[in-house]
Amino acid sequence: MFPGGQPDMQALLQQAQQMQQQLAQAQAELAAAEIEGSSGGGLVRATVTGAGELRALVIDPKAVDPQDTETLADLVLAAVRDATAGAQRMAAERLGPLAQGLGGGGGIPGLPF
Repeated sequence: MFPGGQPDMQALLQQAQQMQQQLAQAQAELAAAEIEGSSGGGLVRATVTGAGELRALVIDPKAVDPQDTETLADLVLAAVRDATAGAQRMAAERLGPLAQGLGGGGGIPGLPF
C-alpha cells in the first residue's frame, strides 16, 4: 500500500491545496493570455483569450469582396479556429503538468485510486 505504513494526511492535504492554488493561478493566466490566429495569409486575424473568448477580429479590406461574402466567412472561421487551437495548445501546456501532478487528473499521488 504505502511505503512505511500510513500516509501523512496533513502532508497530503497541504499538497492538494498547493496544487489547487497552482491550478487556479494557471487558469487565471490563461484567461488573461491573448492568442492570435490568422487566415488568408494574414488577411483575417482573430484574437482569443486562453479561455477561448473571442476578443478581436481584424479584416483587411483586400479580403472584402461584396460579390463573394462566402469566402470572407470562410476566412473568418479559419482565423477563429486557428486562434482557438492556439489557446487549446496553451491550455494543454500550462494545465497538463498540473493534471499529471494530480495523478493524471484522477487523484492525488500516493493514494490507491
